[in-house]
Amino acid sequence: MYDMILKNGTIVDGNGGAPFVADLAITDGKIAEIGRDLGPARESHDATGKLVTPGFIDPHTHYDGQVTWDPDVMPSSQHGVTTIVIGSCGIGFAPVRQGTEDWLITLTEGVEDIPGTALHVGIPWNWQSFPEYLDAIARREFKLDIAAHVPHSAVRAYVLGKRAETDEPATPAELDEMADIVRSSIAAGAVGFATSRVTMHRGSDGGILPGTTAAEEELEVLAAAMAEAGGGVLQLIPSGITGGVEGEAGEQTMAGIGHLRDKHSLSAEIEMMRRLHRKTGQPVTFTFAEGIALGEAEYARAKGVIAQAIEAGEDIHPQYSPRPVGGLITLDSYHPFTQRPGYMAIAALPMAERAKRMGEPAVKTAILRGADVIPQTADPFKHIFATLQANMDAIYSLNDTDYEPDLGQSMGAQGRAQGRDPLEICYDALIADEGRGVLIWFSTGYIDGDLRKKEACIADPQYLMGLGDGGAHVQFICDASFPTFLLSYWGRDRKKGRTFPVEALVRKVTRDPADLYGLADRGVLEVGRRADINVIDFERLAIGKPRLVEDLPADAKRFLQDATGYDLTIVAGVVTRRGDGPTGSYPGRLVRRRHDGARAKLRAEALAA
Repeated sequence: MYDMILKNGTIVDGNGGAPFVADLAITDGKIAEIGRDLGPARESHDATGKLVTPGFIDPHTHYDGQVTWDPDVMPSSQHGVTTIVIGSCGIGFAPVRQGTEDWLITLTEGVEDIPGTALHVGIPWNWQSFPEYLDAIARREFKLDIAAHVPHSAVRAYVLGKRAETDEPATPAELDEMADIVRSSIAAGAVGFATSRVTMHRGSDGGILPGTTAAEEELEVLAAAMAEAGGGVLQLIPSGITGGVEGEAGEQTMAGIGHLRDKHSLSAEIEMMRRLHRKTGQPVTFTFAEGIALGEAEYARAKGVIAQAIEAGEDIHPQYSPRPVGGLITLDSYHPFTQRPGYMAIAALPMAERAKRMGEPAVKTAILRGADVIPQTADPFKHIFATLQANMDAIYSLNDTDYEPDLGQSMGAQGRAQGRDPLEICYDALIADEGRGVLIWFSTGYIDGDLRKKEACIADPQYLMGLGDGGAHVQFICDASFPTFLLSYWGRDRKKGRTFPVEALVRKVTRDPADLYGLADRGVLEVGRRADINVIDFERLAIGKPRLVEDLPADAKRFLQDATGYDLTIVAGVVTRRGDGPTGSYPGRLVRRRHDGARAKLRAEALAA
C-alpha cells in the first residue's frame, strides 16, 4: 500500500515534455509509481484538472539568518518552493570569530536590508566554522529544504580580521587559509561558493563588503579549492551590473550614493568568469539584468560575451528574474518623503491617521516644498528617499499587481500629462485608501515599457531563473513570489507579448536549478526521486498585493505577498501547505550536496584542452 496517491492529475514532470494525465504514488518520501490504476493508498487526493509539478527550487535567497529561528521560511514557502539556496552574493554568518558577530550583522543589514534588530535577537550563534553552521541548520526542521553557498565575505572577515574592513589584498598565507575553509565547507555539503563585486554593497556603517575588490587570482584559488573538494557552483553579483564603473562617465545611482563606482564593467566581469570556469571547471551563475544605470551599449556588449560563452559550450548561466526587480513603496516602509521635516513631524502616527494628516492642504504643501534632511551615514538604504525622488519615471502603482504597465502610467509620465509635479502624483497615490497605497520602483529590468528582454531570457535554456532575494530587503522587495508570477503571467495572463507552455516554465524552476546545483534527487517527477510536489489549480493561480507585517524578531517589519491556487505543496512526501494555507508539518531539512571530485577534475581538464 502506498502512503499517498495524487489521482488523475495533469503531470508536468519538469523535463519540459508535454503534460499527460496520470496518477502519482508516494511511499517513504519518494515517488513510487506514475501511471494509472496504481492500487490503494493510505491517503488519496483527487487532482483532476490540476497541474502536478515538481516542487520549485529557488537558487538565490538570503535566509541565512532567518533559517536559524524561522521554520516557515516565508515568503518562499508560500509559492510552491520546496528547496532554497542561501548564502547568495557572498553574504552570510559563518565562519565567524567570537566577538565579530555584530560586524557580520552590520554588513548584512546594509547590503541586504535585513533589520539588524531582528538579526541580533533571532540568531543564536551556536557555531564558529561553516560546517558547524551547517550542523546547526541540520538540527532544525522547516517547511522546505535548505542548501547553502559558502559566503566569501564571512570567509574573508574570518581570515583577515580588521584588514577585511578595508578589503585589503590577501597574503599568500591568508589565501591558503581561505582555501582550506572553502574545501572543508564544500566537503561538509555546501553547494557552492558565492561572492559580491558590487561597490554599492555596503554595511549599514558604510563599510565595504569584504571580497568586493578581490583579485581574480583570489577567486581562482577559491574556485579551485571548491573543485578539489568535489565541486560546486560559483555564484556572483558582478561588478558593473548597476553601472558607475571607474574611469567612465556617469554615476552609480542605484542606491542613491552617486560617488560609488565599480572596478570593472559587466562585460569584462563575464570574460573573467569565463576564465575562472575554464581553469577550474566550476559552473558559474551570475546576476544579470538591464537597467538605466547599466546603459544599452554595455548591456549589448555583455549579451555578446554571454553568447560567446554559450557558443563555446561553457557552463555559465546568467541569472534573471521573470519580472522587473522592484522596490516597494508604502507609507510604512521606504518612500520619497521620509526625510522631509513636515513628514518627520507626523511619522510616528498610525498609518490611517498619518495619511489623513498628509491630505490636509497645509501639511501637504509643507512636505512637498520641504528640503530633505540628509542622513549623516553612508548606509545606502538610508538614502533611498533621494533615489526614489530621482526616478519618478520608473515608479508605478501596484494596486492591481501589474508588473508590465504602460510607460504612461509612471508617476513621471502622469505628472507631465497633467502638468503637475510627479512627486505630488506619487504623494497622492501613497495616501490613497487611508495610506494603504502600494507603489513600486522598477529599479532594473523595465526600460522599454514591456518585458521583451525577459522574454528573450525565458526562451534561452542557458539562462537561469532566480533573483527572488527571499529573506533580503524585507521592507523593500518581495520578489520571492516569482515562481507564482512566472507560471500565472508568462503561462496565462500576459497581453503585451508571447506566453510560454506551462511545461517550459515549470522546467525553469525545477530541473534547471536542480541540474546546476547537483541536486540529483529532485527537480523532476520520476520514480525514485524525492516527492517534492505541487498540485496547482492553474486557473486560480495568482499573487496578491504585497502586505507589510510585523512578524520578525523584535517586531521588525517585512513584506509578504500571498498566493492562491496551490491545492497542495508536498515536501518529502509530507503535505506542508493545503488550500493555500500551512498544515503545521515541517519535513524540510538541510541539503548536503554529494560531491564528485573526479567529475569536476575531468571537466576542468576538458575545458583546458
